[in-house]
Amino acid sequence: MNLWNLLSLLLIGAGAGFFLAGSVGMLRFPDVFTRLHATTKADNVGLGLVIAGLLLQSDSLFYGVKLVVVWLLVAQSGAAACHLIARSALQTGTRPWSRT
Repeated sequence: MNLWNLLSLLLIGAGAGFFLAGSVGMLRFPDVFTRLHATTKADNVGLGLVIAGLLLQSDSLFYGVKLVVVWLLVAQSGAAACHLIARSALQTGTRPWSRT
């Protein structure tokens, strides 16, 4: 196994770890807003790391650009969906969690 393959494996593994952390946050956090934050941030970083690992395995610039475009589109759609869900929750009267 050469250095590029090892680095690629580490990046993809770290991305999977972020996906796992986002899933745990979705299950453990108390309200919709903290759950949205956990999943959106973890998914964007996780996908970025997976894409970085896949870029090291990419054979051509064309496929590398396609991977980056996919990552940017997923990041934008995740942010938009998070915003819409949070706005809908606020409009229906959902209050952010507090310790009191």
